[in-house]
Amino acid sequence: MSKQFLILFGVGILLVAGAVFGILSSNKGSHLELKGKILKTRTGALSDQDSILVLDLRLENPSDVPFVVRQVEVTIDKADGATATSSIISKMDIHQIFQFNRFLGDQYNDSLSMKDKVAPHSTVDRMVAARFDVPIKDLDGAKLMHLSIQDLDGPLFEISQSIK
Repeated sequence: MSKQFLILFGVGILLVAGAVFGILSSNKGSHLELKGKILKTRTGALSDQDSILVLDLRLENPSDVPFVVRQVEVTIDKADGATATSSIISKMDIHQIFQFNRFLGDQYNDSLSMKDKVAPHSTVDRMVAARFDVPIKDLDGAKLMHLSIQDLDGPLFEISQSIK
């Protein structure tokens, strides 16, 4: 092989690698993702067999497209290894929950519900209230709590942490 051919081949490889890198880095903002953390958790007994978990969240959307909420789910892994799924309390009922259950404290943020949007390159504070069909001792003694938020187009955001 000639020296000139090897030089041109190397330059061609560098140009192709540069083009691939440029294309991938220019589309990075098109990848929809949600980042966030749970700021505070609150629990309380609604009756002997029902309890409530309130999560205060901070959500960040670093992408170039809005994150539109399709579904919110909260589950817990109980101490005995079983899983309990919650019923999410709607925006319409949140005010009454806080009004009649003062042990939960105050409502600091709006509730996160279907079709809520997290705008591109923004951060929002929201709240999720979930009712479980388990006694408060089982809720407080749970190993882990899992929060999942799904976008209308399919991407899923999940957080798992202990309740207390």
